Amino acid sequence: METGNRNKGGGGSRFPISIVVFLLLLAVCFIFLVGRGHHITASIDQNDSSASYSKQDVDWGERVSQEFKTLYAKEVIDVIKDNTDDLGDLSLYFFRKYNNGSESVDTPVKLARRQLRGKRRVKPTADLVKRDQEVTVKLENAAVKHSKSVDSAVLGKYGIWKKENENQNPDSTVHLIRDQMIMARVYSSIATMKNKTDLVQELENQLKESQRALGEATADSDLDDSAPEKIKSMGVVLSKAKEKLYDCELVIGKLRKMLESADEKVRSLKKQSTFLSQLAAKTIPNGIHCLSLRLTIEYNLLPPERRKFPRSENLENPKLYHYALFSDNVLAASVVVNSTIMNAKEPEKHVFHLVSDKLNFGAMNMWFLLNPPGKATINVENVDEFMWLNSSYCPVLRQLESAAMKEYYFKADHHSGSSNLKYRNPKYLSMLNHLRFYLPQVYPKLNKILFLDDDIVVQKDLTGLWSVDLKGNVNGAVETCGESFHRFDKYLNFSNPNIARNFDPNACGWAYGMNMFDLKEWKKKDITGIYHKWQNMVTF
Repeated sequence: METGNRNKGGGGSRFPISIVVFLLLLAVCFIFLVGRGHHITASIDQNDSSASYSKQDVDWGERVSQEFKTLYAKEVIDVIKDNTDDLGDLSLYFFRKYNNGSESVDTPVKLARRQLRGKRRVKPTADLVKRDQEVTVKLENAAVKHSKSVDSAVLGKYGIWKKENENQNPDSTVHLIRDQMIMARVYSSIATMKNKTDLVQELENQLKESQRALGEATADSDLDDSAPEKIKSMGVVLSKAKEKLYDCELVIGKLRKMLESADEKVRSLKKQSTFLSQLAAKTIPNGIHCLSLRLTIEYNLLPPERRKFPRSENLENPKLYHYALFSDNVLAASVVVNSTIMNAKEPEKHVFHLVSDKLNFGAMNMWFLLNPPGKATINVENVDEFMWLNSSYCPVLRQLESAAMKEYYFKADHHSGSSNLKYRNPKYLSMLNHLRFYLPQVYPKLNKILFLDDDIVVQKDLTGLWSVDLKGNVNGAVETCGESFHRFDKYLNFSNPNIARNFDPNACGWAYGMNMFDLKEWKKKDITGIYHKWQNMVTF
């Protein structure tokens, strides 16, 4: 009984204590909520009326949201939202949206913030992509650089031509053999300097083999069938030479010497070619030489009355179309005359004045007597019969007769690099080459005359040239200037003060193959007198 009463008494004492504790906690919570409620009401009253909520519509989730707003500053709330939006069900926005009695409406402020967050995400993403692209480019460049260095170090690969052009050349094998031979000569020279006799012998033997394989081939199709094997063998020898002898400075030096030697050889061959071409031009083939002899003999056998050309009355008629042609080449003169007549609309109005030298005068006459130019008029004269053209009147004749002039053209040292062989041609000793400066004296009754060289072929009717207004100029010609070709500085010595004062080095020369001369203006301006003045200044 006592024990039961004690248990009763103990249980009764604990129950009131639990109630007291519970009531105390309830009182604290009540005080806290009441205080916070007053504070919320005050905060809502201070905000804009459009953002206020009625107390009856605010549920528990909204009250929690309002509690956050009152406990933390607006900037802190924004940071929390930005960092929790990606948390899905744990985000503040999700909590508010799905714990409200009705779905919240996106306000302009919310939309603006959401767009701002999107923009913030775009920039870091773009930076990451850009950084990734830069890294990729650097890796690619490093890979390309490495591949080039590896390719250039491959043994047995000797090609002066660039790699990217190798496959574009259809005759690349020929070029490869030549390049190998160049490098073999370089290494042979270096091996000789370093007393590598065995290697020198090996290189020389391989050079001979490559030369046999190459032969006279200029295209891959011309190569011998053994060429691929020779290339491989040479590659092995060159690789061996490179391992033992390669010295960048020595190789460059040898290649430079080879280039200079080749350049000097090219200049020498060009000079020789010019001389030989002039020699060939001056040499008369046997057939033509015999033709001139036969024509001359036939002309001398003709009686005087049969040596005359018809229509001689047209020779001084200024209303007709007059041509001047000075030549000692029968066939060349015939080509010029006949091509002009063939293309002329009114051949009967064309008059040809030919002048030759004493040696070819008879042949020239006989040719055109046997082959008259249709209805056109023609006349042939001998320059040696122009009695007025003598050394007392013509300075150039005095020079042509001088020993110094003959030595210049015939005995001068052709090894001199300062003298242009083109202008040392003995044809300039002929008076036919200078007769063009005496046109008014040769044809005193003509007003205009078209001068033709004996190396042209006429392909159109030329009568329209007589109607061209020369505007007071003496000469009408075709300009032949390019960037520097046929300018005065190529013909005249501008170190001479007289020439420097009177001529423009950049002025254009002109083609002498076809020139229209106004003989009236020539006489007014005394072109022949000016020519004599400059000829008198010439000294040898």
